[in-house]
Amino acid sequence: MTLLAHDRYCDEITHQVGLLRSVVTSGVDLSGTVPTCPDWSLEDLVRHTGGALRWVEFIVRTRAQEEVPEERVPHLTGPAGRGDAAVLDAWLAKSGERAVAALREAGPDTEVWAWAGIRSTGFWARRVTHEITVHRADATLAAGLPYEVAPEVAADAVDEWLQIVQYVQRTVPDDEVRDLRGPDRSIHLHATDTGPGVNAEWLVELTEDGVSWRRGHEKATVALRGPLTSVLLAFYRRLPLDAEELQVLGDRELLEFWLERATFG
Repeated sequence: MTLLAHDRYCDEITHQVGLLRSVVTSGVDLSGTVPTCPDWSLEDLVRHTGGALRWVEFIVRTRAQEEVPEERVPHLTGPAGRGDAAVLDAWLAKSGERAVAALREAGPDTEVWAWAGIRSTGFWARRVTHEITVHRADATLAAGLPYEVAPEVAADAVDEWLQIVQYVQRTVPDDEVRDLRGPDRSIHLHATDTGPGVNAEWLVELTEDGVSWRRGHEKATVALRGPLTSVLLAFYRRLPLDAEELQVLGDRELLEFWLERATFG
């Protein structure tokens, strides 16, 4: 597995923030519920995303060596008033600019606190990229707008999600991800629309010792096939398995079991 370059992550954060801003200013109802995050309105989701950007910016800029309480981060929750798309857009834009500037200035190898045990600014550049990529999908789908993501970013997002599942399984013994241990079973993810240069197939193995994975085309207990963006969204539980563009071949219950148990912790 090869990570994207640090500058590529920074560029993508800028790009994703711009696309999310276009949803905010599209005339969509900011008070509407986000179906894939039903506890949030669209404005709640945007404030969460902008707040995450400001939290990471603070960690990177101050070279924090321990977790930073959210209340220490200035303007983390966004504008005082609600429902003003222009004000929310301006706050989100500034949040993205500050985060990217801090990450570019620090480079990928500066040591800072991070929750996954990878104490580097490079961890945060990657994490923020995929945080926004997926939450931008939440916002875009809620607004009824088309959603696309670059193949190399989508593939890296799948990689990172699998690494997070492994991390949670190792470090949070009471999380539901513990149930993914058991008799050998496997899941194959197969993107059907990628060209040369992007290997977008994965084998995920569930064993007594825990989850392991690798990229490649191999037979499995169950396979999920479809366009890469759709595979990504389904694997993040943003798209139902019965979506027209997806195919599930083999033990569907195993895939559903994975989706129920694979969590952030």
